[in-house]
Amino acid sequence: MEDFSPSDLKSILHSKRANLYYLEHCRVLVNGGRVEYVTDEGSRSLYWNIPIANTSFILLGTGCSVSQPAMREFARAGVMVGFCGGGGTPLIAGSEWEQAVEWISPQSEYRPTEFLQHWCSFWYQDAARLDAAKHFQTVRAAQIRQHWLRLKHSRDDKLALDEAQLESILQDFSADLPGAASQTDILNLEARLTKQLYKTMAQLSAYGEFTRGKRGSGVDPANRFLDHGNYLAYGLAASATWVLGLPHGLAILHGKTRRGGLVFDVADLIKDALILPQAFLAAAAGDDESAFRQRCINAFHRAGALDVMIDTLKETALRFSQVGK
Repeated sequence: MEDFSPSDLKSILHSKRANLYYLEHCRVLVNGGRVEYVTDEGSRSLYWNIPIANTSFILLGTGCSVSQPAMREFARAGVMVGFCGGGGTPLIAGSEWEQAVEWISPQSEYRPTEFLQHWCSFWYQDAARLDAAKHFQTVRAAQIRQHWLRLKHSRDDKLALDEAQLESILQDFSADLPGAASQTDILNLEARLTKQLYKTMAQLSAYGEFTRGKRGSGVDPANRFLDHGNYLAYGLAASATWVLGLPHGLAILHGKTRRGGLVFDVADLIKDALILPQAFLAAAAGDDESAFRQRCINAFHRAGALDVMIDTLKETALRFSQVGK
């Protein structure tokens, strides 16, 4: 296996990269030293540049092909690549969500070991892993508070949000969190919180009655958008864990043996804060998948979502580290 040295990589930090792509019905290749995607219009082929040095990850949907040289350039620039079905939802079906997407490591397993050593030093201790999971949920609640309140003052999606109601929901969650005795307890609190947020946003957006479909079974616009947006969040989370050299199996909440569990832990930091409200707003506005995807990307950029994920992982690794203790 060829080793890529740091000098091969572009200089833009992953947390500062601006672009996230979802492509359908195109060819991804290298043309004149640049990575481009090609679409066909009649007898013409149109070439569009992909700024890989400023790209976090790419989802390749239906009708896509990618060349080996293009994958090599993605690897050199540290771009995560995922294969999915139409609209960003999975092409490979499975009994669990994490079985539906296969993420390709953009380079190799030669990643920094600093945060992996800190992470592993506490991960094998049940109590420390539980405390780390609670810390993640504290960050999650703070993100919800920050970004839902921001929506109230947004020029584009102004909401008549009852701040007292939101604060009551979050305070109940935060008050019950310290008493959680297991990851299962936290997951139950998390489910209760998200259910309350669904109800609140359905009312605020005038969407109407809403029931969350399990395992992609929901066919109404809000459910489809939630599935779509969650996969975008999973892509960012996979990038964040890869940047820090943390294997996806070292989950703190989604089970010690759940494949890709850490990706789901990290994605949860921003899903309710950013994806959930945009899904209902887009559904109520009659947006198509492309418009909704752009809403999510804009929300990620405004919130610095990748920064939040990376910083939370680093903070958690160092806070609970047993190295030198």
